[in-house]
Amino acid sequence: MRKVSFYRTTSGHCPVEEFLDSLNARQSTKVTWILRLIEDLEFVPKQYFKKLVNTDDIWEVRVNVGRDTFRLLSSFDDPNLIVLNHAFAKQTRKIPRSDIRLAEQRKRDYFRRKK
Repeated sequence: MRKVSFYRTTSGHCPVEEFLDSLNARQSTKVTWILRLIEDLEFVPKQYFKKLVNTDDIWEVRVNVGRDTFRLLSSFDDPNLIVLNHAFAKQTRKIPRSDIRLAEQRKRDYFRRKK
């Protein structure tokens, strides 16, 4: 069983929590449901959770609610701990490179401060 955690900046700011707080009830319910799947299922379907190619081991949580599409970017701290570090409403077919770079930067910051 895995655990999902949230990245926090040095000042305690949590970008993913703030994003989730901006969602309506239906959207946040769907995000919560998918995060529970990731925690509970040994093999999570790729439609909900997959590794992004050509990244520094960044994983994508995919959430579709009606016509809205959300992505939560994450990394593994260990095999059973996923750290969500960036979230956004997807506007284009591909994930913008700037969002991937931000997730990679936050991953590096997380591990640097963990030591």
